[in-house]
Amino acid sequence: MNSTAEIIISIVPIVGIGIGGVVVFFSLLWHHHEVKQQIEKGIYRKEKFNLKAYSFLIGLILTGVGGCLTFFFALMNGFSTPLLGGLIPLSIGVCLIIFYKLNNWED
Repeated sequence: MNSTAEIIISIVPIVGIGIGGVVVFFSLLWHHHEVKQQIEKGIYRKEKFNLKAYSFLIGLILTGVGGCLTFFFALMNGFSTPLLGGLIPLSIGVCLIIFYKLNNWED
């Protein structure tokens, strides 16, 4: 395989993390402005955050994405350094699903 193609394949997870960070930043910024406007109008009502559903959803998403990336990188490069681009989200997703299963939730 061409060295340029290997570099591009290795950069894919880094770009994904960067774009994800930008999306999260602007989502938080938008939510902050939304809450600020609600407080000014006197209609703000704090909603309870559902950590149970959030940890399960993010765990499933990261496990799926990490599994696909791990499979793809293992298929393309074998067991080498770019494989970490898939193993890291896979392991984080599995840990979040374990957290979901082991935590005693108050329903």
